[in-house]
Amino acid sequence: MKKIFLFLICISVSKVLCQKTTEMIASSKLNEEREITIGLPMFYDKNPEKKYPLLILLDGDYLFDPFQGALNYGAYWDDLPEVIIIGINQNKNNEREADCATDNANGLPIDKGEKFYEFIGLELIPYIQKKYRTTPFRIIAGHDVTAGFLNSYLYKDQPLFNAYISLSPELKSGMIEQISERLAFIEQPIFYYQSTADGDIKKEQKNIKDLDHLANQIKKPSLNYRFDDFKESNHYSLVLKSIPNALYQIFDAYKPISSSEFLDKIVVLQSGYVDYLNNKYDVLEKTLNIKMPIRINDFKAIEAAILKNKAYAEFQTLAELAKKNYPKTMLSDYHLAMMYEKTNDLKKAAKAYLSAFQKDEIGSLTKNMMFDKSEELKSLIPSKDAKVGEQTEPIIEQPIEEKKTE
Repeated sequence: MKKIFLFLICISVSKVLCQKTTEMIASSKLNEEREITIGLPMFYDKNPEKKYPLLILLDGDYLFDPFQGALNYGAYWDDLPEVIIIGINQNKNNEREADCATDNANGLPIDKGEKFYEFIGLELIPYIQKKYRTTPFRIIAGHDVTAGFLNSYLYKDQPLFNAYISLSPELKSGMIEQISERLAFIEQPIFYYQSTADGDIKKEQKNIKDLDHLANQIKKPSLNYRFDDFKESNHYSLVLKSIPNALYQIFDAYKPISSSEFLDKIVVLQSGYVDYLNNKYDVLEKTLNIKMPIRINDFKAIEAAILKNKAYAEFQTLAELAKKNYPKTMLSDYHLAMMYEKTNDLKKAAKAYLSAFQKDEIGSLTKNMMFDKSEELKSLIPSKDAKVGEQTEPIIEQPIEEKKTE
C-alpha cells in the first residue's frame, strides 16, 4: 500500500516535471499510422546541448504514466537521470497480440510481429533520434506478451537496446534457453531485469523462474542482471513495484554518493579517494553514455574522506579535478588552501583562500568565508615570514575570535 501511495505522488510530480504529447507516426513497415506518446524532460528546450537516454515503452497506453512518474520523482532528487520516454500505444484496436506475434518454438517475430519489430528498429528509433537529442543508451520495457516480445532484440549480433525491463513476461517454450544463451554470449554491457509475483499467472511464473535459474549461472561483468519475486502481489500490481527497482538497477551508477557508500566504500580506503571519484563518473559515461560535471556534494564527500584519513596530499589532485569541472569558481583554490592549511603552510594557505575569494561562489562556499579564512591565517603567520612592508600583528596568547580587524 505504501509503494502504491508513493506512485500516486510520482505520477502527480510527473505532470509538473515532464512535457507529454501524443502524435501519429506513419509506418511503411506496418502500412499504417501508429500512435505514440512522447515525454520530454521539463527543461528540454532550455538545455539545447544536453542529450538524454531513450526509453521505449511497449504497452505505452498504461505503462507510460507509472514509468514517467518514477523517472521524474527520481530526477527531482537527482537519483535518476532525465530520460526521453516514447510509449507505443497498443490497446486501441487490441494491437498488442498481433504486434508481438512470435514463433512458438524460438520466440522469433513472425507475421505482423516481424513488421512491428522492424518498425521499432528501422523507423521509430531513427525518427526519434533525428527529432530529439538522445544518447546511444536505449532501454525497452514491456508487460506479459510485450515483455516476452522485447527479448527478440537480444538475438541481434549487436543488440539494439542496452537495457531490458521484462515485467512478468510470456516466454515461449524455446525462449528460456535461447535468452540465457544470448545473455551469456553478448559482449557489450547489458542490463536485464525481470519480475514475477506469488499471485502471478502460474505457467508464466514457472518459465520466469526457470530463466532466472539459468541467468544466475552466467558470471560475466558485462551482464547486470536482477530478478524480483514479489510477495502479496499479482500479475498487475507487480508492475508498480518492479518499475522503480528496474530503473534504480539500470541507473545505479548515476546516483550521487550516499552516506552508506561513503562509509562502506570510500572512507575505508587507505588511499585513492580522488581516483574513486574519477572512476565513478567514468563508469557513468562509459556504461550509460551520460557525461556530466561532478556533483558539488560528491566533491564534499571526497573532501571529508581526505580530512578523516589525513591524506592531505590528495587535495592537490582534487583541486585539479575541481578546476576541470568548475573552472570559474573558488572550489579549486579552496581545496589547495585546505592542503596548505592542514600541512601548516599558512602563508600559501592564506594566499590560496584570498585567490578563492576572487572567484565565483559555489555550493556552500562563499566570498566571506574565503576572506575570513585568509585573514585568520595571516594573523597566525610569524612576522619573520611576512613580506617587507606587510603589516602583521604579533601572535598573542588569546583566542583567535577575540582578535578584531578594522
